[in-house]
Amino acid sequence: MQLEVVARKENPLLKRTEIRFKAIHKAEPTPTRDALRAFLAKELKATKDIVLIDSQASTFGRYETHGYAKVYKSKEEALAVERKHILVRNKLIEPEVKEKKEAAPKPEKAAPAAKAEKAEKPAPAPKPEAAKPEPKAEGKPEAKAEKAPPKEEKKAASKEEKKPAEKKEEKKDEKKEEKKAEPKKKGGR
Repeated sequence: MQLEVVARKENPLLKRTEIRFKAIHKAEPTPTRDALRAFLAKELKATKDIVLIDSQASTFGRYETHGYAKVYKSKEEALAVERKHILVRNKLIEPEVKEKKEAAPKPEKAAPAAKAEKAEKPAPAPKPEAAKPEPKAEGKPEAKAEKAPPKEEKKAASKEEKKPAEKKEEKKDEKKEEKKAEPKKKGGR
């Protein structure tokens, strides 16, 4: 692996040197962050614990990796200035493990209880059909006279009472009569 330092900038306020680099790795896989840190430390004559790789990206179809690294004066400076996730990626600190709280009730258990309460409530009885509205004088039929009941009510009604085929035939006949009663438009289509 070859390493080229593309740009080098001193940052005295943060007590670090910022480096843009290009690593060429022919016939090798993309180098890991840890391998790049070790190689940069060797090239820059520094220890591995003060070199941090901020970002690295391989170029598709080429054996090149471009990156941005920071070399601090000391490890304490790096820990004081650098963001936590970058420190974790470079293995200078251990990742924080969140502890599970056992005392808090889980919301999953509350949801089935709410569903059980809804199931206990009796489904409202289907409304008897009111007298059919008369067709409008304009000739446009109404889109829908009633809104369809919610899905739960449909299921409950179908379980309790199944409609016989006779009622379905009566409804079809009524719809045909309504269509015949509508005045037809003259002219046009």
